[in-house]
Amino acid sequence: MSRWQRQQGCWCLWPASAQGLIEFIGGSYLATNPQISYRRLLEGLAARQLAVHAWSYVPGFDHQLQAREGWQALRACRSVLNQRLRKDLVPVRVGHSLGCKLHLLAPDGGRNSLAMAALSFNNFTAERSIPLLGTIAPSLGVVTEFSPGPEETLRLIERYYLQPHNLVIRFGADQLDQSQDLMQALSKRSGDQSQFVAMNGDHLTPASAGLRQGLLGDWADDPARARVIGSLIESIGNLGLGLERQ
Repeated sequence: MSRWQRQQGCWCLWPASAQGLIEFIGGSYLATNPQISYRRLLEGLAARQLAVHAWSYVPGFDHQLQAREGWQALRACRSVLNQRLRKDLVPVRVGHSLGCKLHLLAPDGGRNSLAMAALSFNNFTAERSIPLLGTIAPSLGVVTEFSPGPEETLRLIERYYLQPHNLVIRFGADQLDQSQDLMQALSKRSGDQSQFVAMNGDHLTPASAGLRQGLLGDWADDPARARVIGSLIESIGNLGLGLERQ
């Protein structure tokens, strides 16, 4: 397999003969170094002959701005890859947690993609997402809510997000997951073909084994978890190769 390389603010992994493309945005601070924090998942997808572009970012409060920045960075990477391959690969967009929201707010409304996989969609308020923010922020005079906020995000999805093919995945009893809210918003759109899948695991399941072990202990990467990652790679890989829509 080829090595990770930096392109246009993204970490990229290009198989020798790419048959599809994954555009990935991770969750919150996991996305600072996605090539490390999501290594097992992303390298598993690359092993299926899918090129992987993972945007690297530090989360802020203006999610609309960051959605545009991520979309632009991933589009620039895609252009570089397509010129190299001399063919046009249309991506499957994959997001984890906050990364789902940023994909859903992309300026093109999801038009220039085959499908999207939303893992552990998270749309909480800033105060819920950042402990002590409600206490500290007023004294610092800083912004205390994400833009757009949770309710406005769902309204924007209903009105402007156009991609009908979405795979929404929830892991176990994930207390940070709001996939049902997302499914409700998606289902209100004309022609929606979104599907919901429940898998075992928790909010950190998509993250790499080494990271989960450091946070959760030795039990974080037991065989059952490895099987879930395998199922996740298969489901997303099938989207990337167009198999789930044949």
